Amino acid sequence: MKLLLAIVNNDDSAAVANNLTAKGHIATKLSTTGGFLKAGNTTFLIGTDDEKVEEVIGIIKTFSHKRKQVVGDETEFDFTLFKSVPVEVTVGGAAIFVLDVENFIKC
Repeated sequence: MKLLLAIVNNDDSAAVANNLTAKGHIATKLSTTGGFLKAGNTTFLIGTDDEKVEEVIGIIKTFSHKRKQVVGDETEFDFTLFKSVPVEVTVGGAAIFVLDVENFIKC
């Protein structure tokens, strides 16, 4: 048995959850915040059999899209207001961790 931790952009979380459920996978959703850009994410905890890991990863990959976002904010420095140069960054997609599960108990 495996535990998948999948960190997905909030914009994609509903599609990921709906498609996991449609294929019979059970997932727990946690609201999380990323360190980069302080953007909202959803972390999925998915317990599954070893032979279904690739199917779960495929669903997450299919419905987690990368997108471009322009980042630039105002920062105060030495009593003067400076505007940072806008930078285009890629956000979204998914980070997936696959962990071995020694024991699973459902009460």
